[in-house]
Amino acid sequence: MARAAEAARSASSAVLRGWNDAGESATTAARYLAEQIGAVPLAEIEPELFFDFTVRRPTISVEDGVVGSFEWPISRFHYAAADDRHELVVGVAIEPHLRWQLYADQIVALVDALQVKRCVMLGAYLADVLYSRPVAITAVASDARLLDRHGLEGSRYEGPTGVVGMLGWLLKQRGVDFLSLWAGLPHYIHVAPNPRGALALLERAEPILDVKLDLDPLRTAAQECEQRMSQMVSGDPELAEYVRELKRREFAQ
Repeated sequence: MARAAEAARSASSAVLRGWNDAGESATTAARYLAEQIGAVPLAEIEPELFFDFTVRRPTISVEDGVVGSFEWPISRFHYAAADDRHELVVGVAIEPHLRWQLYADQIVALVDALQVKRCVMLGAYLADVLYSRPVAITAVASDARLLDRHGLEGSRYEGPTGVVGMLGWLLKQRGVDFLSLWAGLPHYIHVAPNPRGALALLERAEPILDVKLDLDPLRTAAQECEQRMSQMVSGDPELAEYVRELKRREFAQ
């Protein structure tokens, strides 16, 4: 931990599972990123203070009557030297039920200890969008210049938020460049994990994090996913009519 704290001074990518992660697109993207850059375990946030385990239960696996594994809802962070110039911290967390401020303080303390200069949060939401169109990415930033620099469409939103929104505000207050990327996915087709959303997020995050990723396997998975979605639509007359109505609305705009 001390060695990582001394070295990591560039960027981080983080995901909060649950409400912020439609189709598991964001977690799929973060795990793909961590695997590509060879990230190793760095830190964890123990769940006891932050979760109602009757709402978010631990998971267990049993095979032929024998317990194989037990997993708490732990938030995990991984570290990698992306190249000779900078390092990355990748976090996959779970939005807590309790003590949001204390939970956010744990993450901010890690950011401070590692002297992180740039943070990219990944998320996905459900919307009235055509499944056959490229996944649209909108963004929230600590500074409008970040949106301009990376050619991102800024989100317009006022209303309830999650821990992602609170973390963005806290990071901005500390002078850390912050970008939150959001993939819009069709609400009427449930696909999880959704590689189309994950691919769109990583294509946008790659230049921001200044890493080079091999996205070809994810592109193949995204194409296969789109084919499955097309089959689902063509095999369901009501769903097909709903998609046609979405197309008519789009054409009318």
